[in-house]
Amino acid sequence: MSFASHDSATKQSAGQAITAEEIGASGATAPEDVARYALWLGDDALMLAQRLGWWIARAPELEEDIALANIALDLLGHARFFLTYAGTAWGKTEDDLAYFRDEEEFRSCRLVEQENGDFGQTIARQLIFSYYQYELYRRLVDSSDATLAAIADKALKEVQYHQDHASQWILRLGLGTEESKRRVQDGLDYMWPYVDELFHDDELIDALEGIAVRPSTLRADFDRRIAEILGEAGLEVPGIPGAWGGDRSGEFSEQRGHILAEMQVLARQHPGATW
Repeated sequence: MSFASHDSATKQSAGQAITAEEIGASGATAPEDVARYALWLGDDALMLAQRLGWWIARAPELEEDIALANIALDLLGHARFFLTYAGTAWGKTEDDLAYFRDEEEFRSCRLVEQENGDFGQTIARQLIFSYYQYELYRRLVDSSDATLAAIADKALKEVQYHQDHASQWILRLGLGTEESKRRVQDGLDYMWPYVDELFHDDELIDALEGIAVRPSTLRADFDRRIAEILGEAGLEVPGIPGAWGGDRSGEFSEQRGHILAEMQVLARQHPGATW
């Protein structure tokens, strides 16, 4: 998958380590509905990792260049876990699912597919998504599916850093100059139409009671915490309605194709190649 192999993507749970390789080698097979849910989570992480990777050697500070690269690698590690587990249902590897699905087969939300824009817009998206992921993973650790719970436990620790990092930048930009405040508010306004779909329930969730997290149950805590940090930064919670369409059943933004064209080109030009 894109970027270097995420060697640090390991999980400690009940005294045992879990890695993407161990998930694949364990012989465990995800039930198909669980695999579909894992695709949701893995595709979100994969798409955002690709978006954040663009900032490498472009961030406004060297330290921030490293920070965004590390967040991207964390997300890529999460994607590896979820896609490896999903692939056990269909006899596919993480690379099969990342590189050889077409755009209509991905299940990422539209928020993570949106263009980076300027730095303020990227931070706005990162704030929204990391706050959402935090609420998601802190509940998913209680999943009755042991593999999903283990992945969530590992990911939660990293997402706590992601949201802290985004919060610090929101405060810095919102309380900085008039220009920095305008740019980050514009970024929030641009990304806000894609927030509602993060919390849409789906028929798949009904089939995974006790396994998956019902998205609608995350909204109240998300709204409260987002309002708190934006208020502290002197920013407004956008009052912009949700964008039409877009869900996990196949609706997607045109940006998805642009991301995949770049991400998949090498694997598709040289299928089966080893390095």
